[in-house]
Amino acid sequence: MKSLFYQGGPLFMGILTLLLIIQSVWMIYHFIIFIKSKNAKVEKALRHMSYGRSIGLLTLIIGLLGQMVGLHNAFDVLETTVVSPQVLTAGIKVTMIPTLYGMLIYIYSLILWFGFSQIIETQADKH
Repeated sequence: MKSLFYQGGPLFMGILTLLLIIQSVWMIYHFIIFIKSKNAKVEKALRHMSYGRSIGLLTLIIGLLGQMVGLHNAFDVLETTVVSPQVLTAGIKVTMIPTLYGMLIYIYSLILWFGFSQIIETQADKH
């Protein structure tokens, strides 16, 4: 796992990890606030959950940006040197790491959003 982090590029992988932490803390914090509050507004809690989902979408976009930057750098090298197909495919595979990581974080944010939203709506129906 650690090697994938460095292969994907510490800059983009670091940004994605930071956004993962921010998104997780944001959604969990606002979920706990809603659960503990007696007079919390459902609309406000659902809006906060959607903000967390948007942060997850941002990670997907940044992951795609990381792949585009990696492909651009790879094509710059290809313009000046001749490389074997194995080296080329290995480079393309490495450029996909930030995109895959961003997609996984987005899927995680969707799971949190769906689960927390369902619980919030269930709690609202009880009151």
